[in-house]
Amino acid sequence: MMDRKPTILVVDDVPGNIALLSGLLKPHYRVKVANNGVRALQVAKESPPDLILLDIMMPVMDGYETCRRLKLENELKEIPVIFLTAKEETQDESKGLEIGAVDYLTKPIRAPILLSRVKTHLELKQSRDILKDHNHFLEMEISRRSQEVSTIQEVTIMSMAALAEIRDLDTGNHIQRTKYYLRLLATHLSRQDKYRALLTPEAIDLMVTSAPLHDIGKVGIPDYILQKPGKLTAAEYEVMKTHTLLGHEAILRAEKLMNSSDTFLRFAKEIVLYHHERWDGKGYPYGLRGERIPLSARLMAVADVYDALTGKRVYKTAIPHEMAVRMIVEDSGTHFDPEVVRSFVENQRHFLEIHERYKGEEAELLLTASFPSA
Repeated sequence: MMDRKPTILVVDDVPGNIALLSGLLKPHYRVKVANNGVRALQVAKESPPDLILLDIMMPVMDGYETCRRLKLENELKEIPVIFLTAKEETQDESKGLEIGAVDYLTKPIRAPILLSRVKTHLELKQSRDILKDHNHFLEMEISRRSQEVSTIQEVTIMSMAALAEIRDLDTGNHIQRTKYYLRLLATHLSRQDKYRALLTPEAIDLMVTSAPLHDIGKVGIPDYILQKPGKLTAAEYEVMKTHTLLGHEAILRAEKLMNSSDTFLRFAKEIVLYHHERWDGKGYPYGLRGERIPLSARLMAVADVYDALTGKRVYKTAIPHEMAVRMIVEDSGTHFDPEVVRSFVENQRHFLEIHERYKGEEAELLLTASFPSA
């Protein structure tokens, strides 16, 4: 199958000029004609040509205006335009090129020059089109592979988080809810100048993806402590507190396998290690104070505590949303970052909506985990 001939649109108000140009071009190209600028725009929109030969001096709409309008149309603006005119002044040529023409030929037209210029600009357009298609393909491929990597990362994180959740059945849909809570808080704070540079959309996505790992270290806590129905003893509580260190160590080992300390797990390291630190410095494992605690962990602290308060556990009953909000507000400036608490208060209705939406799934999740199918 032969390649199709390129299409040339000839625009001129003089029939003799149209006949002459058509005769020169038809042995090599498909030729369409228009006798004024208005008709040229109609023809081009119906079936865009590969190149336009455009006279300047025409009634109704001159060539300059026709070219300007062509360049305003997305589907037509890349078509090369060659002006054909009896005007020979330098300013006329400059004006044509500034409007968007690729070349400027003066009449009377010399056939070899015309055919050479047309061939050159068609080849340039073909090269640009090939490059454009190639760039589009590369962009699509990069997007596809980025999405594939992102999916692999999220699956990896969710698989790791599931290890801890399987052993702590009371958490139900805890990891899913806390992801949504964290996104609410981070997105709200990202509108403030103070946080805009840190809480970019990409950073928020990675924080949210990392949130399910916050209790990964619980996989190393003995069952008699992790699933104890009553209050922990002081010694047991000290063991429970080590889950932050155990989880952090697990992530460091994973990064060592990737031969890097700056991976997609960078926020996971912060959240796992520091989400039990307190604003007043009385938290664990290191007693960090104020903004020395990474922002991701300060966000996670509020999301985690709200869900723990409003959810049922083996050692406690759930408390109402309003009471949980009041308790978190009372701990602003002691347990929690005051700015994160303000964001929480402004989004409390959305927190309740998320809690209610996923609360109903807990019984089914617990039942499935307790009695797996054969």
